[in-house]
Amino acid sequence: MHSSSRRRLAAVALSTVLAAAGTACSSGSGSTGAKGADSGTYTIWDPYPQFAKGSAWTELLDKCGTEAGVKIKRTGFDTSDLANKTLLAAQQGNSPDVLIVDNPVVSTLAEAGVLTTTDDNKLDTSKVDTNLLAAGQVGGETYGTPIGANTLALYYNKKVLKEAGVDIASVKDWKSLTAALEKVKKAGKKGITFSAIGTEEGSFQFLPWFWGAGAELTELGSVQGVSALTLWKDWLEQGYAPNSVLNNTQTTSWQEFTSGDYAFAENGTWQLAGAEKAGFDYGVLPIPAADGGNAAAPTGGEFVTLPVQEDTGRYTTAQKLAACLTSTQNLYDTDTTLSYVAPTSEVQDKQVAANPELKPWVDAVKAAKGRTSDDLGTEYPKISEQMWKAVQSALSGTESPKDALTSAQAAVK
Repeated sequence: MHSSSRRRLAAVALSTVLAAAGTACSSGSGSTGAKGADSGTYTIWDPYPQFAKGSAWTELLDKCGTEAGVKIKRTGFDTSDLANKTLLAAQQGNSPDVLIVDNPVVSTLAEAGVLTTTDDNKLDTSKVDTNLLAAGQVGGETYGTPIGANTLALYYNKKVLKEAGVDIASVKDWKSLTAALEKVKKAGKKGITFSAIGTEEGSFQFLPWFWGAGAELTELGSVQGVSALTLWKDWLEQGYAPNSVLNNTQTTSWQEFTSGDYAFAENGTWQLAGAEKAGFDYGVLPIPAADGGNAAAPTGGEFVTLPVQEDTGRYTTAQKLAACLTSTQNLYDTDTTLSYVAPTSEVQDKQVAANPELKPWVDAVKAAKGRTSDDLGTEYPKISEQMWKAVQSALSGTESPKDALTSAQAAVK
């Protein structure tokens, strides 16, 4: 690593609260430290500690290692720990060979000098949907390739809508969605639940409405942004959404929906298994933009990246491992396991052919947008914090939507 990269890394690491060391799930044992290029053992870090040795995920890692002629030393970390541990490892010259990391973190690690670019590491991103790839781009450079994506859409309860006389085909924009919520309330049922909690989850759930109004993250207090927050505020005041959204996580919001009383819930692909077990017929609708069409929802999911190594001889094998993990067949198998939509149209078509119910999710992902897109990079967390504070302030009645977002924009600047 060049001295300039080390200085950037030190600056980021000093401003990052390093998580206390804990026990992480791993498919092996011993040190995760990288050795020489001829050591025969390559390290992979991922945010999937739920997959233990013998799972389909770890078997895929081992398979890719076998094809590359090496053994894999894999460690699974909690998502919240992974970025900090990666920064610490880079400081110590002990980075993993392959790092799979939540997409908003890519820009932070890239600006710290931790990651190689795809120009350097030769990862092929030519088939990846451009809106998904954008989450891993900073300053005109691309740092890795997505392994899969999830996003937000509206789940709906078919029975509740039928009893309220709502035809889901009529819900095409904010006006028609609000009209549907009004009918549902008059029929004695509950309208829509979501998460507006004062954390990143709250910003994540607000973004489709913010972007769907035509607003930009660089101008939180715009007329368009205010209209999105006013929509949510009006829903609470009219009783179309519960006051519990102020404290709802995406999990507790989902629990409200599975009670069977709500017409709609904003949530993600990761709830598909739970939806099948909910005990009622449901459907999925991409979140509508203010004037129709699909709103851009934020992308979740991870990127496969190759960290900077002092021993550059390791890159060739590391690239083979990353290419194996993101091959067409392996993407299909992995994204099915993770309940992700694949990042390429080729694999998306295979997913829909196997499960037609994924079609609304593929449509939502194609309209989705990375939180750090528009070259926001490490500015996004600062903007997001002020956004969720504004949402909390407006929905609790402390400030008007306009005043809350104007204050938020001033705080960002």
